[in-house]
Amino acid sequence: MKVCKFGGTSLASAEQIKKVCDIVTSDPERRLVVVSAPGKEYDQDTKVTDMLITLAEKFLKTGECEKELMAVVGRYDRIAQGLGIGSEIVRDIENNLRTRISLGFDNKEKFVDRMKAAGEDNSARLVAKYLQTKGYDAKYINPKDAGLYLSDEYGNARVLPQSFKNLAKLKKMDGLLIFPGFFGYSLTGEVVTFPRGGSDITGSILAASVEAEVYENFTDVDSVFAANPKLIKNPKPITELTYREMRELAYAGFSVLHEETLQPVFKKGIPVNIRNTNNPDAPGTMIVTTREIKNGPVAGIAGAGGFLSINIHKYMMNREIGFGRKVLRILEEESLPFEHIPSGIDDISVILRQKYIDEDTKSRIMERIAHDLQVDSITIGYNLALVMVVGEGMLRSIGVASRATTALAKSGVNIQMINQGSSEVSIMFGIDEADLDKAIIALYNEFFQ
Repeated sequence: MKVCKFGGTSLASAEQIKKVCDIVTSDPERRLVVVSAPGKEYDQDTKVTDMLITLAEKFLKTGECEKELMAVVGRYDRIAQGLGIGSEIVRDIENNLRTRISLGFDNKEKFVDRMKAAGEDNSARLVAKYLQTKGYDAKYINPKDAGLYLSDEYGNARVLPQSFKNLAKLKKMDGLLIFPGFFGYSLTGEVVTFPRGGSDITGSILAASVEAEVYENFTDVDSVFAANPKLIKNPKPITELTYREMRELAYAGFSVLHEETLQPVFKKGIPVNIRNTNNPDAPGTMIVTTREIKNGPVAGIAGAGGFLSINIHKYMMNREIGFGRKVLRILEEESLPFEHIPSGIDDISVILRQKYIDEDTKSRIMERIAHDLQVDSITIGYNLALVMVVGEGMLRSIGVASRATTALAKSGVNIQMINQGSSEVSIMFGIDEADLDKAIIALYNEFFQ
């Protein structure tokens, strides 16, 4: 059994959905299909998920959203008409949206999640209906009925352990199973979503649950590339990556997979195949447990902005037992995850994502660290970008860090911090966000040109 997931661009129009269904029906092993909400049909188009967020925000603000609702319905109507499946499914979608709105809200985040999830949910209903009209035994699967239970963290949910046993039952069901990505249900029965891009996570959870032969993730590119193709003309395609390499690259800005995707399949050792809906014959990129190192120490270069660093200095810090724990406890009590902790004898920096921390929280943290830990100084560095040089081959290669730092220096990029884990699968460079593109280009030219 294969689990295949299709992203938003693969479901953006009737023509794209026809391609999806042709791919699914071309292989009898593709029986469990995860779908995203319709994405952009063209560059200036709006994703259905963004349309639903706009709808939710408008309703929360004014109590009215008829114009926004009909815009969403209109998008599905155009797709349905292109598929030739009539207007009944469109009326069902409209009723579904109105029902979600009518349930009201006692919590803003809960309401937004309920509305966001409608994109994937109705996309799955639409695809199942189209396959049925073509004579296939296709079924829409409701995540609640299937037992996909998530933590009650709206917009940032995690799968609960019992879900895997519940979802394993899908393996015994007949026909094509069309499953909406991106959301599940809390134990109290509320709709809860993963972070944006979370349909990848749904597919991974399902693949692990049914112990799939392979998890096929269909996107709009032939493979994963060694660097961002928007920055590098014709970057080198990657035929094979390890889970660790892909996780590092996804974390650092690769948009092909959500960074949380791989954990469920990694635990089961299920390979992931990144493929192109628009070119299904291309072999794509395989993500596996181990691979043979053939093409140099570095597999890929990636980077992302939107970070800040809390920089702490205290003389004789290294002699103070529990100092790091105390810093992290303060962050924990403020419900903040950290990304990296580069350190020296008397200095430690904690890197966070700027989007998780507002001004009030920032002030409290600064005051608590200064007061509770009696530090000599504490500052915050803003607009930080992280660039990752990633590759399993770095473990057995001499001079990778030297080559990377020299390339950055020659391009005029100032390195603010460096961090490398004990696995040696990646090196992280902290730089000014304004230098991000320049840094990626310089590193790509060094290792791949």
